[in-house]
Amino acid sequence: MLTADGRAKIHVLSGDVIGRIAAGEVIERPAAVVKELVENSLDAGSRSIVVDIKNGGLGLIRVTDDGEGMSRPDAARAFERHATSKLRSDDDLWSIRTMGFRGEALPSIAAVSKIRLTTSTPGASVGTELHLTAGAIKKTLDAAPVAGTRIDVTELFFNQPARKKFLKSIPTECSHITRAVQQAALAWPAVHFRLTHNDQEICHYPAVGSDRDRMAQVYPRAFVDQCVVVQGAQPGVMLHGMTIEAVQATASRVPQDLFVNRRPVRQAAVLHAVAEGYGAFLPKGRTPRFVLFLEIDPERVDVNVHPTKREVRFAESEAVHQVVRRAIRQALGGSSDRRQVAEPAVPRGAAFSGFRQAASIGVSPAPVHQPADLPARAARSGPDESQLAFVCEAAESYVRVPVREVTPLGQLNRTFLIVQAGGDLLVIDQHTAHERVLFERLYRARSARGISSQPLLIPESVELGSAQTALLDRARGDLEKLGLEIELFGSSAVLIRSVPHGLGTLDARALLQDLLDDVGQWEQAPDLDRKVRPVLASLACHGAVRAGREMALPEIKQLVEDWLAEGAVTTCPHGRRTSFRLSADDLEKMFGRAGW
Repeated sequence: MLTADGRAKIHVLSGDVIGRIAAGEVIERPAAVVKELVENSLDAGSRSIVVDIKNGGLGLIRVTDDGEGMSRPDAARAFERHATSKLRSDDDLWSIRTMGFRGEALPSIAAVSKIRLTTSTPGASVGTELHLTAGAIKKTLDAAPVAGTRIDVTELFFNQPARKKFLKSIPTECSHITRAVQQAALAWPAVHFRLTHNDQEICHYPAVGSDRDRMAQVYPRAFVDQCVVVQGAQPGVMLHGMTIEAVQATASRVPQDLFVNRRPVRQAAVLHAVAEGYGAFLPKGRTPRFVLFLEIDPERVDVNVHPTKREVRFAESEAVHQVVRRAIRQALGGSSDRRQVAEPAVPRGAAFSGFRQAASIGVSPAPVHQPADLPARAARSGPDESQLAFVCEAAESYVRVPVREVTPLGQLNRTFLIVQAGGDLLVIDQHTAHERVLFERLYRARSARGISSQPLLIPESVELGSAQTALLDRARGDLEKLGLEIELFGSSAVLIRSVPHGLGTLDARALLQDLLDDVGQWEQAPDLDRKVRPVLASLACHGAVRAGREMALPEIKQLVEDWLAEGAVTTCPHGRRTSFRLSADDLEKMFGRAGW
C-alpha cells in the first residue's frame, strides 16, 4: 500500500527495535532477568547458583553457576534471537523438558542492558569473556578457564527510560527478585542457591534431600508444621506437596505455590481444584496455602502459551482438576500419616440414651477407596477407561480410616470432650464433631441410595412471609430427596412433616430460616453438589448434640469413635474447628521429658 506521494506505508522494523519489543514482552522488571538467567543455569546442570544484585537489580544483576558452560562460538551465538540448544524441530515443542526453550531470554536482556559474560566448558584451556551493549557484541576476550558461567547485567533499561520510570522502589524490586529465587529453590531442592543484595545475604539455601526440607528453608517452620502431605497419581500425572490444615488457614494467600514440571506457574484450573478440595473443610473467610508440584507427561502439557512461561495449558484439564481435588480432600480428610489411627480393640458399643438416636442415620458405611489403590486401578485400564476412572470420583468426600480404642476422660463446661485415643490426648467440641459425623453420613446416604426420612409425630407449623413460602415451594421437590418433607399451609405458613432419619428433635423455626438462606443461593450454585452441601450442613448442624448438654462417658466414647470413623475431620461443614490434638511426643516435650 502506498501513500499519496508514492511512499510505502508498511516497512520492516530495524533489528534493535525488534529486540526492544521482544524485551518488553519477556523482561518486565529486574526479577524477570534473574528468573531467566537462573533457569538457564538450571538447564546447564548447575548444582550451585549465586545471585548478586545491587540497588534492586538496577545497579547490577550477577548470576554465577557451576554448570556446563559454553564454548566461544556458542557464547556469541546465544545472544542471537531464537538461538537455542533446547529445540531441534517443531516436534520438540510438544515435549518440552527444559526450563527455557524460546531462545529469547539472553537477546532480550542484552537488548536493554550492558552485559559481561564469562564462561568456560569443563577441561577447556581458556575461557571466553564477551562484552555487549544493547545486544551488540563490543569485545571478545580470553578468560580464566573456570567451569561454569557468570553473567553481569548492568544499566538495565538504559535505553528504555519509559520502562525504567514504571519500576517500583528498590525494596519492592528486591522483594520480587527474592521471590524469583525462592521459587527456583522450591522447585530444585538439590541445588544450592544464594542471593545477596548490596553485599548483604538475603537467601541461603544449601542443597537438601526433600521438598519438605526446602520448604522449611524458604518458609517459617511453623507453616510447614501446620501442613499435611498431599499425594495423588494417575497415568501421566503425579501430584505431591503440602497444604495447610483447614483449621490453620488464614486470610493470607502466601504461599500459594504451584509448580508444573518444576516450572512456577499460575493455573486457574488447579487453583480452583484446590479450593474445591477444601470445600466445607475451610472456615469462612480463610484461604488455602500450599506448595504443590505437578509432574505431567510433557506431551500432555503446553508451556508455549505465554512469553514469560507463567501459564500452561493441559491437554486434559478436567482430569488434572479431578486428581488435585481428590488429593486435597484425602489429605484433609485423614489420609496423611499425621492422622493415621489403628483398628479398634473393641467393637463399636450399643446404643446409649439420648445420644445414639441423634447419631445414627441408619446407613451402612460405603466401600473404602484407599488412595494407594488409585494408580494401580487406573493402570489396569485401557486409555479410555483410565480417563473415565480419572474423572469419576468416589461419592465419599473423605477417606474413612480405622479407629483405635478410645478412653473417655470427661467433659469440660458441658461443651468439650476430653478423651485419650491411643497415645493422643484429644479435646473435641461435642457439637461440631457430631455435626461432621451427621453431615458425612447424610452425604454418603444421599450419594448411595437416598436419604430415608422419619415422620414427625406432630408436624411442626412455622409462619413465614409469602415470598419465603414461595421460595420453599419451588424447592420442595429437591428437599424431599434429602429426607425433608414440607407442606404449604396457607399462603404464609408451612408444615414440616418429615426430617432425615436419625436427626432427633429439631428447632423447626431455626432450621427453616437456615434452609431459606441455603435455597436462596441455589440460582448462583454451579452444580447440584453445591446446592446439596449447604442444606445437608444445615440439617446436620440442627440435628447435632448441642453445647451445654451433659454427656455420660459411654456417650462420649461413642461420639468420638464415630467421629474418628468418619475421618477425624478437623472442621465441621461450616468450617468451625472440631478438635485439638496433643500427641504423646508433644506432651513429653511440654513437660521436658523428651530425651530422658
